[in-house]
Amino acid sequence: MPYLTSASKIHSLVAEYTEASRTLWIDTEVAEYKSRNPRLSLIQVLDDPHDLSGDRIFVLDVLDQPDVVAEFVDKIMVNSNIEKVFHNASFDVKFLGNKKAKNITCTLEMAKKVPYYALPVPNYQLKTLATELCHFKNIDKQEQGSDWGKRPLNEEQIEYAYLDCIYLAQVHLRLIELNKEINPDPTTENLTSLNTRYSQLEQQWKLLDSEFAHLQERIKKAMLAQNLSESSYFKLTSYDRKTVKVPFIELARLAQNQDIDLDFSITLTQKLQKDLGENLEQLSVEIEKTTAWRLTPKNQENDENSDV
Repeated sequence: MPYLTSASKIHSLVAEYTEASRTLWIDTEVAEYKSRNPRLSLIQVLDDPHDLSGDRIFVLDVLDQPDVVAEFVDKIMVNSNIEKVFHNASFDVKFLGNKKAKNITCTLEMAKKVPYYALPVPNYQLKTLATELCHFKNIDKQEQGSDWGKRPLNEEQIEYAYLDCIYLAQVHLRLIELNKEINPDPTTENLTSLNTRYSQLEQQWKLLDSEFAHLQERIKKAMLAQNLSESSYFKLTSYDRKTVKVPFIELARLAQNQDIDLDFSITLTQKLQKDLGENLEQLSVEIEKTTAWRLTPKNQENDENSDV
């Protein structure tokens, strides 16, 4: 866990990182991050995700060293040959090149794309993912809100800073594995087992969805009848829906008289197309065709086609 404060040592490390294409797992600590003038305090970098000892995590003290930060941005963040992995990247990247940064991977966004059934977590915080995905225990985030603008930093702050890189790298690797598990090569998928599982879930879903909707309606009616705005789980609020409708012929007449531009296309419903009939040929029709795919269970298709 080397802790670097010297600009020359940080420069040498940055030069080492730029020698070849690689992946870096990066975290930052920001002083006064809730103020109008937050200051980048630390940049933590890990170049070996399998290192759990912290030996390959470098903590760069960049507080009030804008030239050092600028070099890190120019040599690392803008370098498209280097993949930079963050958690909640939008926060860190604001201090590290912002829109100039290239080849950014965000484990927060990766986790959000995993279906809930495969990653049933209450939130996507790094602590939660590290606990649920990688089975880390007793993760202490107390130092997250500590004073990162003071110097010297205490041992607890430095330990917190380097541990986050370990959590980040392990979560990233596990998310990659999980994505491969739930999204295998479609050319090798076992359709028999997929269809069987789908059929099982479909029956369960029909029961649950029916009960879910019925319970919602019962709860709503009960709260209204008992004049309650809140229950142990729900909050009941009312709202007004306002829909403005006008005869199209009146709108067209008004537009003509008031010089209102109505030069835009409208989508013709199947019924309107049928009503227009041959008159449709007198209009400047633009037809857009797209191909969509829909799965229909065979038994449902047979039921729909049945004369019974």
